[in-house]
Amino acid sequence: MNELRPEHLIIPDWPAPVAVRAVSTTRWGGISPSPYISLNLAGHVGDDPVCVAENRRRLINAAGLPGEPAWLEQVHGVAVVAAETVSTPVAADAAWTRRPGRPCVVMTADCLPVLLCDQAGTAVAAAHAGWRGLAAGVLAATIARLEVPTGQLLAWLGPAIGPDAFEVGEEVRAAFLALDAGNTDCFRSSPSGRWLANLYQLARRQLQQLGVSRIYGGDCCTFSDSTRFFSYRRESCTGRMASLIWLK
Repeated sequence: MNELRPEHLIIPDWPAPVAVRAVSTTRWGGISPSPYISLNLAGHVGDDPVCVAENRRRLINAAGLPGEPAWLEQVHGVAVVAAETVSTPVAADAAWTRRPGRPCVVMTADCLPVLLCDQAGTAVAAAHAGWRGLAAGVLAATIARLEVPTGQLLAWLGPAIGPDAFEVGEEVRAAFLALDAGNTDCFRSSPSGRWLANLYQLARRQLQQLGVSRIYGGDCCTFSDSTRFFSYRRESCTGRMASLIWLK
């Protein structure tokens, strides 16, 4: 069996302090069969639990994780938990910590993973930010738990569905325009009469309005890049990637 190799992982390109470690997975390096080929890390999508457990073991080894990540039961909400309190998956969409050795993690397959840290390397967080979570305020809720001046924060936007592929209805656009009229620039009309939403741009605007100016990443499209990524929009029965951040 092929082991999970460094080229299967994405290391964020951002000026995080030396105490901060982060990684995002692709779909490769695991043992899951079709349609979860191959590094599915989610236990709730119908994959064989034995395969999921082996995939998670490979991730821990290949990424040099200091321990088991704080796996969440994501529900597209705004609940944020301290990673060190998670022993079994809890219903939440973000995790944070100030303690070294406990990775925060979110799983995605089109939704946007957002990793956060402070410039001093004392606090980190991972948030699951699909459109529902963004509209509900998951980024603001996560940042509030860090208790760090927002001007001292860095953010990295991981692999998500891109602006040429994320077609949504008028209700999604209306939800974001109700929050901020400036969000109109994050939508453009599609040939079908609906809207193409720029999830990355929506997240950047929210982060900037919260006072976070150093924002990195945001250059992938999970839907169009089937070679590297899972996509729920492309294949509803599919696996999940993971984006993780921790303190050494």
